[in-house]
Parts: sequence; structure tokens; C-alpha cells
Amino acid sequence: MRLVLTLCLTGLAAGTALGQEPAVRIRDFLCTTPPVRAGAELPIWAVVANPSEEALEIEVALSVPQGVTLVEGEAAASLTLGPLEEADLRWVVTAGDEVRADLRLDASSDGETASRVLPIRFFPTAPAPPDGYVPPPNPADSPLLVGAHHCPLWEADSDSFGRWDQIRRDMSRYPALGFYDAVTPEVADWETKWAVEHGIDFFIYCWYRVSQGGPVETMLEGAITEGFLKSEYQDQMKFTIMWENQRKGVSGVADHADLMENLLPYWMETFFKHPSYLVVDNRPVLFIYRPEYLVDDLGSVEAVREAFGDMAEACRAEGFDGITLLGEYRGTNPTHLTLMRDLGLDYTFAYVWYVHDSPEPQRAIDTQFDYLEQTEEMGIIPQVATLSQGWSGWNNEGSIWQIPPQDFVQLLERGVEFVGTLDQDSLSGRMLLLDNWNEWGEGHYIAPYVGYGFGYLDAVRQVLTDAPVEHTDYLPSDVGMGPYDAAYWEWIQRETALGRLGREEAHKPGGDEAGLIGWWAFDEDPDAQVALDYTGRRHGAVMFEATRAPGIDGNALVCDGGAAVVPSSDYLNPGDGVSIECWVRTDVADQGNTWVVNRVYHEGDAGYRLGVVRGAPCFHVPETSWSHHLHGPDPLPVGRWVHLAGTFDGQVMRLYVDGAEVASMERAGPVKPNDYPLTLGSYEAGHAAHFIGLLDEVKVYSRALTAEEIAARAARP
Repeated sequence: MRLVLTLCLTGLAAGTALGQEPAVRIRDFLCTTPPVRAGAELPIWAVVANPSEEALEIEVALSVPQGVTLVEGEAAASLTLGPLEEADLRWVVTAGDEVRADLRLDASSDGETASRVLPIRFFPTAPAPPDGYVPPPNPADSPLLVGAHHCPLWEADSDSFGRWDQIRRDMSRYPALGFYDAVTPEVADWETKWAVEHGIDFFIYCWYRVSQGGPVETMLEGAITEGFLKSEYQDQMKFTIMWENQRKGVSGVADHADLMENLLPYWMETFFKHPSYLVVDNRPVLFIYRPEYLVDDLGSVEAVREAFGDMAEACRAEGFDGITLLGEYRGTNPTHLTLMRDLGLDYTFAYVWYVHDSPEPQRAIDTQFDYLEQTEEMGIIPQVATLSQGWSGWNNEGSIWQIPPQDFVQLLERGVEFVGTLDQDSLSGRMLLLDNWNEWGEGHYIAPYVGYGFGYLDAVRQVLTDAPVEHTDYLPSDVGMGPYDAAYWEWIQRETALGRLGREEAHKPGGDEAGLIGWWAFDEDPDAQVALDYTGRRHGAVMFEATRAPGIDGNALVCDGGAAVVPSSDYLNPGDGVSIECWVRTDVADQGNTWVVNRVYHEGDAGYRLGVVRGAPCFHVPETSWSHHLHGPDPLPVGRWVHLAGTFDGQVMRLYVDGAEVASMERAGPVKPNDYPLTLGSYEAGHAAHFIGLLDEVKVYSRALTAEEIAARAARP
């Protein structure tokens, strides 16, 4: 056996421990193929990193549990890594029988040990299916109309690839399809097969509009239009959509005409008339997220009700008997339920149930029925019941919980009993919704994956159908198909290579200035895919869909939606003080919420950033969630280069424009650290909150620059 080892200088990923840099870090510990069957080989990949600026001697040990055999690679190895250097390590393991186990990797140096656990699964052996395509589905029928919410976020593009980061950190969530591309008919056929063979009749795809007031533009629609609607087995199950009306002014409607002349005709031709669209009692079924936002779009509750009536009439004109509308709400406030009724919705439903304080499974089950029973007791509006498997935030924030399959059986049994008490002539007594098929990032999913295999689907089959419990669940590898994640692994390799380039040591005169922790001048070749750090600290930025143009000194970053992203590092947590300075140029006045340097994300309570809000410069060093925005009094000048700077000394924030202080704000306490990257040119790569213009000579300091220093920098040509 041998150790497969590659040294590289790739960037250190998000997840950096706050405070002092650890002596050694395990950046990744992954399976590089989807779960396999007993007897097959499973390749493993890890990246061990030296995050320091000194060489390290590192001892690496892989622990393999009983029932799993190491067939390639050494269980122990000694490494010597230079400053900021990384090593790729690879192994291959197998198992003779079905097993769900954890591999453990320890990396030790200077008395410190970093550890990571990798959950793996070997599915049981199965009889060989016919060669060729996805085996034809063998549906298991249920007396109820069973639907599952479907999250279509998983496409083969850089935005979607980043959404897999949560799964890379917790490989117990690794799907049986791998890091798949949902815009693939074969993927849709596997999902259809697995769903209908366990009693699920339809998917509710999240559907996103990205602009309103004109012809319909969408995002993340490919799982429906390019996946399911082009799949071989599209006639084997139904689908519907949940209109994700969650962004005011963007994802809704501009007015009544926009709804009736743009949006509804699009749905009619693309979805409602398709033979696989969910139509009950000759009415297409439409789910709506945040229906209350339509009050602002259309002007009043009465206007929304009238619009829904017009939608029903338009459906009748196409041969339907109207339309069935369900509005999302996950609470028991009678005022809100009354609003849902007054809007003209037919039913309420929940996408997921909120259960506070990270409950144990039994409380998670009981709380869901508290919601359902209270809603029914009020009798304000009919409901369609949702049963939730679990929840976690995208960054494992908030209440985190999961109901294992053995307890999920109880949830399903109680759900069937509850639905049986409702009006059997309405959808309330005929339909049951499952949350969620594949919300891998948010922590609620019942599709097959490493953690519990087909356990959740088997529970659905056991409780909701009369099909035999014993059955065979086939995998793509059984018929020589897949994997469906080649594009994702190509992206990983590209990002690794770019990170290696970004770790190049680069210097410019002045790069050793006191307190300077990062300097990105964008003066590399115009087509270079990294922006080097000219302090010599090797914290280069990776360019995402970004280009260069002539700047104030050499080249500048073109800000038009792309960004340069500096990987997370504790060096980017400045401590008691911080300064950001840069040069910007734009011809676009009145930019709203745009950022040129950003390290404030998600909860909004840590980091620092500099940008333009309501047309004027803004410096932000939060103490609590989204607090302490320091706004300039005047608009950002256009048509010329402008020097912007923000400083904070642990007591006072100051904002400077062209060397002059224009605003200040008291804020006591250090800069709160986080483990996120630093984004240059935008809030984050591909985000709508991006600056429009040019950005040059970005510097970040771990101290507050003086007014004299700021004035001198702004006076430079």
C-alpha cells in the first residue's frame, strides 16, 4: 500500500477557527464518488494544510473502523509542509457487507491535533438489474395524494457549486447522486423512480422569477424544464411549482397587467397545460410562498383577491375548472391566517415547520402537530398538512434538529391519522406534503444519502402505501450510469489550481507598512485569474467572472457582477481596529446597496465593509446584527476617481472621501471576527449587491489610519 501525496499552495477554505491560527488544518475530507455497494471501492481525498508562515512537520493518521478495509494508501504518514502549503492525500477503502461508518483523520503538529470525521456508507448488495437505462419505475400506490417539496438549487454553475459547501463540511448529507447536476434528465429519472416506488406522487418545485414588469425571466428553472420535462419517466409522476415570491420588487408582479399578461400566460404554456402538471378536480394546483407580498404589488387585499379571481377565469378559458391556490405560512397567528383567507387563497400550507431550541425528535414531532391542530381548531382557512423531517440554517445556525427514520415512521402515522380527520372532499383530507426531498444545505431531506440511506423513503413506503416492505432500491452505478458530478469536481480542481496561484508571494514597495494585512492592486496580466496580495502574505484573491481595465495605477477591477474573493483566514480578522482604503470610479449615480469591499455576511453581526448605500459612501463595522452603518452625507462623485476610506480604532468609526473626513460614529469594542472570505467588488460573487464601476488599490489594515495618513494617500496621483 502507498500514500498518494501531492503538495500544493491552494487557498484555505472557509471554516477557519477564530482567534489564533491553528498549527495545522484539515481543509477537506471527502469521498470523491457517491456512495457505493458492499464489495465496491470508495476513493477518499483529504487536504492537510499548514496555515502558518513557518514550515511544519505534521503526522497524519487515518483511522478505519471495523468492517471497512483500507486497500490503497497508508494509514499513517509524516509530512513536511512549507508556509501556507497544503498536501493532497488519497486512499481507497472497501467493505464486504452493508455498513454505515465513520473514518477519522488526525493531523498533528507542535502539540496540536486537527481532526475530521468522514461518514461513509456501503449499500447492501443487490440483484443485477437489466443493463441499459434507469430501470423502469414500479410505483407504490398510496390512498393519499403525497407530495414532496423539491429544492432545485443544484445546477452545474459556480453559484450552485458553492451551495455544496455545507455538505463538504458534513458528508453525512452526501446524496446518493453525489454533487449532482439537477439539470439532467437522467437525474430526474432517478428521482422519479425513487419517489414513486416509495409512494410519492408529485414534486413541488421551488420556482423563481428574477424580474417583474416584463417578459418572464427565471433562475434555477432547469431542474424542471431541462431535467424533469425532458426525462424518460415524466409521465410516471406529477409536478407543480411553488412561486417563490420572496424578494419584494423582484420576484412578484409589477401590477395586475404583469400578472395576467406575462406571468400567468407563462405558467399556462410552460407548466399548467403539460400532462404531468398536478391538476386536481380539473384545476391546476399552485403553491405560493409569501403571498402577502402581493398586497404591496397590487395595492390592496381586495386587489389581490380580484387578481386571483381573474386567474381562475383565465384558467377556465383554457378548459380548466379554475385554479387551486395554496399560500405558505408556518405559524398560528389568527390575524395572518385571516389575511390568507381574505386574499382569496384556498388553503394554507407550511414549507417547513419551525421548532425552537434544537429539540429532540419527540418534541419536534409533537410541535408540528401543535401547529396543525391549532390551525384546524381556529377554522379560519383550510390547510394541507406538511410533515417536516428536520432543519438547520445554511451555516448551521438557529434551531437544529432531525427526526431519524425510526421516529419519522411515527410522524407519518400521526400525519395520516390527522389528515383522516379533515374534510375528505377537499385537498385537506386527500393530500399530504413531505418536507423536504433535497434541501441538503438547510438540513431537511428525505432523498437517499449517506446518513440514513433510503431510510426516510422506506418509512414513507411502509406507512403510506400497501406495497411490500421488502424491495430493492437501485443506484446509478448498478446499471453503469453516473456519476453526475463531473462538472463539480472539475470546478474543485480549477479552484484548487487558482488558489495555488493566489498563494504566490508578491511584493510592492510599501507592502511592509505597519498594520497592512492585505493589498490587492489588480496589476497582474489582464486575463490573470487571481489578484495577488502585495504585502507578501500570499492572501491572493480568486477572480470570479471578473475582468480588469486601466485603473488609477496600473489595472483596476471591473465591477459588474463578478468579484475577486480572498479565502478566509484569521489574518483577515484585524482585532481592535481596522482601516479600509481604495480608489473607485463610476459613471452610475444613486447606486443603492452596493459594496466594494465586504466581509459582513449572513447574520450581519461581524466583520467590516465599505460600499455605497442610497447613492452615498458607507462604512460598516457591526456590533450587533446589521448595526453601525456610517453613511456619508453626500452622493459618491461620478465620472472621476474617488478615494474612499473607513477607519475604526475600537471607539470611533470614521468615513473619508478624497482625504476629508465626512462622517463619524461612536462604537466601542473590537472588530468582531468571522470565518468568511473577503469579497472585492461586490457583496459576494454573483450577488445583486455589486458595485458598478472600477475598483483599484484596495488595502486593509489592522489599525486605524490617521487623518494625516488618509489625506496623504488621497493626494497621490
